[in-house]
Amino acid sequence: MSRTTPPRPFDVTTLFPQLAPMARTATRLHPRSGSPSRHDSSVGGPLLWPADEPWPHCDGPHVWDQVNAALSPEDVRWQRHLQAAVASRPRSVPHVSRYTPEEQVINERINAGRPWPEGPIAMLPVAQLYVRDIPLLRPPGQTEADLLQVLWCPFDHPSHPRTALFWRSAAVVTDVLDTPPEPPAVQFPGYVPEPCLLAPEEVTEYPNFLELSKELQQQLGDWSRWQAAGAAVDSSYAVAPEEFYMDKLSIAPGWKVGGWTRWGLTDPMPRICPACGTEMDPLLTIATTEWNAATEDWAPDGDQARAALPPGTPPANYTLIDLARGYDLQLHVCPASPDHPHVELIQ
Repeated sequence: MSRTTPPRPFDVTTLFPQLAPMARTATRLHPRSGSPSRHDSSVGGPLLWPADEPWPHCDGPHVWDQVNAALSPEDVRWQRHLQAAVASRPRSVPHVSRYTPEEQVINERINAGRPWPEGPIAMLPVAQLYVRDIPLLRPPGQTEADLLQVLWCPFDHPSHPRTALFWRSAAVVTDVLDTPPEPPAVQFPGYVPEPCLLAPEEVTEYPNFLELSKELQQQLGDWSRWQAAGAAVDSSYAVAPEEFYMDKLSIAPGWKVGGWTRWGLTDPMPRICPACGTEMDPLLTIATTEWNAATEDWAPDGDQARAALPPGTPPANYTLIDLARGYDLQLHVCPASPDHPHVELIQ
């Protein structure tokens, strides 16, 4: 299913032409719950993984926080299934119990928890992206690679999951690993992605306000300069027009490839390759939510009523991933070599 981001209120470069050379194309992924195969681009779906290649494991440490019970990925999936089943039942009928007897047995087993894992644990698939679906996705120096696979360890290292990236050519994978290993436990249910199909869409982005020159920041903060756009500008932003730029004109929310880096927890800082010192490029944004109250203007046409966010905690959280209490994990790569380590950034 295709999804289309509504047009921006107006072309911001007509008011601020200095932004024009800063435009970047990003690919919004629009993950939605589905049943992807290993031949699909997906979030949380099966990977086209060679049978003769070792599955990646994380050596740890995996330290128990003394609070959260250890659940296996299968426990998390059953937990979600039970929650959906309960939510679908009428609540006004007195004799309808919360769980069926079979579900109660499953729920009691889940609540019992699992032993905290020791030693290396198998990583979980997070995303599989084919270049045919996302043409901008090209690793430097690897013209034959047409597939990116992202996995993570579902434990904090120290404040978010540790990720691993693999580029490969799909055509050479002829013998596929049918049943990859899974970790015996995860730290949080929000580290188990819900399987989702993607509907990639290219959009234009501009830098975060804090990455602009001081002169341009002053211009964007001058309400009088926005008046030429007339009714296209929301007058409720008159006291802080730079927020209008940030919410509606600059950086798309949700899962995306490329584009500009999001900032929020910290001011912008250089992302420098630890191997060669080159400025790194945004590769993939792994998002908790697809949009929020400030950015619901970016919600795809027909995807939801503009008056309310989709249900959930947090809302608009189709992948059921929850990172750092609602933030995003952004992966940056070195443009000089795909062999150089990537950098992780929570914002």
